[in-house]
Formats: sequence, structure tokens, C-alpha cells
Amino acid sequence: MVNIKELNPEASLQAAFGARLRRMREERGWIQDQVADMVGCSGRHISAIETGRKPATLPFARKTDRLFDLIGSPESFERQWQEMKHGNLLEGFPEYVGYEGRAVEIRLFQVGLVPGLLQTPEYAQAVAYGDVQRASITPAQANERVSFLAERQAALVRSRPPMVFVVMDESCLHQQVGGPEVMAGQLQRLEEMAALPNWIIQVAPFSLGARRAFNLPVNLLTLADRSIVAYAESQAQGNVEREASLVVPMLTSYHQLQGEALSKAASVAKISQLRKGTP
Repeated sequence: MVNIKELNPEASLQAAFGARLRRMREERGWIQDQVADMVGCSGRHISAIETGRKPATLPFARKTDRLFDLIGSPESFERQWQEMKHGNLLEGFPEYVGYEGRAVEIRLFQVGLVPGLLQTPEYAQAVAYGDVQRASITPAQANERVSFLAERQAALVRSRPPMVFVVMDESCLHQQVGGPEVMAGQLQRLEEMAALPNWIIQVAPFSLGARRAFNLPVNLLTLADRSIVAYAESQAQGNVEREASLVVPMLTSYHQLQGEALSKAASVAKISQLRKGTP
């Protein structure tokens, strides 16, 4: 028998996911067993998700997106799952990560800290636990952030990996995170990643001064259809932008920044000198 338990979608993100699944199913006149057959599970499992007794998994969210034709949509179940699983992340970031996993080109600019996709586990943990020390997140949330970052890094290791362009402000190399051993390991990781054929790492030197194109971190993604997604953060929230009139000028500025930054070879040489402690 179908479970008709009423669920308050405002109660939690998990409840909102279940309530939305039930609403979309009922709008199409489907019963739980029909949806179960289409996504490859049991009607009991659908009932448990719709009533909030069980959380959805990422594979389940992706299957429901295929079923309801929501793949790549801002309203996708995958995006809702990301928000449910990573609720302590900035608003907008889970949506960005969904695009990041499908990007064919990734362009990053970072100030102060090494970009997350290049961080060692030790460096990432030191960054996360800095927030714990300031009491802005809990230790459990810090561990979740580190695990989530590892998942994002692993998603880039595939048969046809994206091209990744990174411009780091020179401050990223000098900001002491986690102590000398952690920094030495992080600088070594930068050298190793720069040797890969799909990674271009450049340093924007302090001497660039006012010619530096950005004052805040910027992420630009090129998708398979050549559309561009931009992501930027304030202290309070993240924002995903797809409007071409806003995104294309950011891409132009990024190319200008790349032209002003040190070459790949000169950047790696600077990183190596810092790691070895030579001037």
C-alpha cells in the first residue's frame, strides 16, 4: 500500500527532496512502483525517500533527473542532493560543483590560498580546521569539507580530463598554512601537477600591482557545448553566473591576466625555489 504520510518540505532539505519527488510523480499520474521500475529500485525505497525516512543517494538523484528530464538544469535533483549533503557549504557552491564535474576547461584565479583542486589533504585539513578554530564550523563539518574536496579532485581524473588553467597570486605561495612541512608538501604538489599535460599553472607576481585583473577569486568553466559558467564568492555566499554578457568580459580579463602572469616555466621555477628555501 502506498504510504500517504504527510511531509513538511520546510522541515529539512531531506524532507524537501522527498516532497518534491512525490509532487512530480503525482503530477504525471505515476504510482511509486512505476517510478521504482524506471529508476531501478523498489516501491518501498521510493516511499522511504518521499516520506523522509531515507536519504537519497547521488546515483538515485541522477536517475530521477533522467526520468524527469532535468539533467543539467538548475532545478535538477542532483543539485538538490548536493545542497542536502553539503548544506554547510556556501549557497551556490554545490550548483557550481555540478558544472565543474562536466567541464572540458577549468580556469581558476586565487588569492591568498592555493586553489582547492590543487590542495594536498594536509593543506586542505589545515585550512578547514582554521575555520574550526574560529568557531565558524564544527570539526565534523571540517572533515566533510576535506572529503568533499577529495571527491572533486578525484572527479577530474578520467579518460578525457579537462584542461585546467590556474593563475595564483604570489600570495598563495607565501601564506603559511599548516606549518613548514605542510607547505613543503603543498609546493611539491604544485610542481607535480604542473608537469601534467592538462594543467597549466602560472603565478601572478606581486610586481603586477594594479595590472592584476581580479581582486577576488574567480572560477570559469567551459562546458562541452562551449557555454561558459562563472562562479565567484563573497564572505556570505557564492554565485553562479551563466549570462554571456556578464561572463564573456570575465573570460577576456582572465586571458589578459594570463598574459601578464609569469610563464609556466618561470612559475614552476619560482615554486621550486620557495620549496627549496632559495632566494
